[in-house]
Amino acid sequence: MYIEERLDTMKQYKDKLMSKNGKVIISLAREMLTYYLDDRIKTVKEYSESYNTARGTIQSALKFLQEIKAVKLESRGHLGTYIVDVDYDKLWSVSDFNVIMGVMPLPYSKRYEGLATGFYKNFEKRNIPFSLAFMRGSSKRIEALTLGRYNFAITSKLAARLEMRKSSNIEIAYEFGEESYVGRHVIVLRDKNKFEIEKNMRVAIDTQSIDQIILTSNECKDKDIEYIETPYNQILNKMSNNEIDAAIWNVDEIKEKNLEYNIVPMSNKESSAKDDTIAVVVIRKDDKDFSNILNRFIDLYKVEQIQQKVMKDELIPIY
Repeated sequence: MYIEERLDTMKQYKDKLMSKNGKVIISLAREMLTYYLDDRIKTVKEYSESYNTARGTIQSALKFLQEIKAVKLESRGHLGTYIVDVDYDKLWSVSDFNVIMGVMPLPYSKRYEGLATGFYKNFEKRNIPFSLAFMRGSSKRIEALTLGRYNFAITSKLAARLEMRKSSNIEIAYEFGEESYVGRHVIVLRDKNKFEIEKNMRVAIDTQSIDQIILTSNECKDKDIEYIETPYNQILNKMSNNEIDAAIWNVDEIKEKNLEYNIVPMSNKESSAKDDTIAVVVIRKDDKDFSNILNRFIDLYKVEQIQQKVMKDELIPIY
């Protein structure tokens, strides 16, 4: 219903937004979305230089935003012009933003369900059209982000840092706390009499999971083992079918499903940095509009608070 109302608003202003000055109106609306009450806006000259257009075009665009009551401006002489009233819904309606799209891991644990719920509730609170997709593999999520299919991706800090070495156009916009991505990774062993990865073992490796590749490689360093390429969600099935002997696995699912496997801590020192347990929001550096929206409208600290409530069964997950 809310999105329909916004579409009606867009239709109402369609002729104006499709006019010669429409692009400037849209650009100004997007910039105004980042402002607060009593903020000083730029001068007409500064906007003219910024958008490479005539001063008259800027004045016309500012007049339009005031006519539709998206903003109310007040001139204070030599101090400049200030925002004394703002309607963010109307600004959003004329900003030509589409639905904000995010992508994160499959919600197979309460930890992921909590993150998804936190994002949905925060965007809903701000009346911002939002959709969340779920995709296995950090590398796939980052690839989809860089191709422009999503505005942001959720990965571990470990995966994000590795991907940032490959692409100069992505960055971490926000870092959650420890154990916001997973509780911890452990070694899962098929044989209950084994307590470490040993020579000649068949070890699962998911080529789509950056975390799993790094952690598995660290744990198996200098060991004569056989890697068995296995999608993350099939690891436990292959273990029960005696197709693999060991794997690095997220302990959350084992605990939540009360699965009976021999689990032991990872021994490699390189795997103890905790970066694999920290969730981060990754964005494209060139998507400044979304970066402004994220910083202006979304309280990511509250996202994490909601995640904790879902994990404690204090809140029903909605995503």
